[in-house]
Amino acid sequence: MRPAAAIGLAVLAAAALMGWAGGTPPVRFAAVFRDTTMRVDYFHTGDAGRESFALDRIVSDGRWAGSRKVLLDSLNLGSWRFTVLDSATGAPQYSRGYSSLYAEWETTNPASAATFHESLRFPWPKAPVQVVLERRDRENAWIRAWSFSVSPKSLVVNPTEPRPSGRVWTVFENGPPSGKVDLVLVSEGYTAAEMEQFHADVTRLVDTLFRTEPFKSRRRDFNVRAVDLPSFESGINSPTNGRFRRTPLSASFGIFGLERYMLTEDNKALREALAGVPYEFLEILANETQYGGGGIYNFQATTAARAPFAEYVFIHEFGHHFAALADEYYTSPVAYQTGAPQKIEPWEPNVTALHDPARLKWRDLVPAGVPLPTPWPKAEFEAFGRSVQAERERLIAAGAGPRQMDSLFRVQRGREATLLGGARHSGTVGAFEGASYETTGLYRPEINCIMFTRQADFCRVCNRAITAIIDQYATE
Repeated sequence: MRPAAAIGLAVLAAAALMGWAGGTPPVRFAAVFRDTTMRVDYFHTGDAGRESFALDRIVSDGRWAGSRKVLLDSLNLGSWRFTVLDSATGAPQYSRGYSSLYAEWETTNPASAATFHESLRFPWPKAPVQVVLERRDRENAWIRAWSFSVSPKSLVVNPTEPRPSGRVWTVFENGPPSGKVDLVLVSEGYTAAEMEQFHADVTRLVDTLFRTEPFKSRRRDFNVRAVDLPSFESGINSPTNGRFRRTPLSASFGIFGLERYMLTEDNKALREALAGVPYEFLEILANETQYGGGGIYNFQATTAARAPFAEYVFIHEFGHHFAALADEYYTSPVAYQTGAPQKIEPWEPNVTALHDPARLKWRDLVPAGVPLPTPWPKAEFEAFGRSVQAERERLIAAGAGPRQMDSLFRVQRGREATLLGGARHSGTVGAFEGASYETTGLYRPEINCIMFTRQADFCRVCNRAITAIIDQYATE
């Protein structure tokens, strides 16, 4: 490790715990940054026990839309984080946590090497900087993975201002991008003739999001824009169903072999499509009736906009992308390795291994007298969940359409609402066993939440996590 990076990382750790110089930011934005976004594209390759990185390019991504006040990330979220350090002093200038498709791929027990394209976005530095990437180890502690130098005047740094690839339009705007949370929705699988449908889907799903707390109460802290990016043909790729498409963003169902999991693996196409658009968070809306979506913290969220329960999927997946919320469900099939006998305390804010109930990370929200762990009708819920999954698999094998799947999901939601809503500790914060794909050893904060079932609300802990993200970006 270079001395500057070592100093910077030590300083950053101290700053995250007790604030820089008693709470004063280490630098003023205008003193060290230009009002432009620097985007660093790179390749991330891994195989059994090894990983490597290679720079692709460094370009301008348009005007800086992020906060000019909260430059250092103290939330400690994400499977990765990066820090921009002043090359001369080692002082941290900017940092953010994030997750990645690479991090998810690692948990699928891959049999061969794979390469992923990734991007880092931060304010354009006026002087040379060192960028340090850290990852979590198996105990969720931070370890250094890679670092590289960036000189803004280098011949390999391209400052040309980009132009958006599609038509950008405003859904609603409450102020300058630097003082608001900036969300952009981009079309995928909508032809030019279907853009009115995309506009209607944007309106419907955004309205649903901002009818849901805490987004409802914090609507004035957001700007929302959308990008019309026409496809040559309708719909997106669905290889598990034998339906193939080539679309501008290459979004696809069947990620990691899971029929409902939909993301784009083409990060460069995604970033180029949004270059020049002010955003911090993004959602891809797919012109699809097949149920599905996906969400990765500080990377991307996707929704099949015309599928059964699209409104639920939109909010649920945005919870992953926006606030690093973990899935709380555990009875559905997933591509990830599960069943480890010893559970490490998760970094996600809404799940816990409950190693020490007295130090539960949401202990302040648990009412006096509520037992930890908290009892709930777990066996009955799991038996019903298994029957639903068996019926869903039968419907998929039979080529059932959206209406049949929608009917199953409605029956499931009704039964779950009755079972969970009538339980003794319903509506109470505690520690309910069964979360993050694990039947035992991991716990969720409430008996029900939109991260657990297809209901419409976030629990108190998820609500608080979302609020913390809003506070980090809405700094007007």
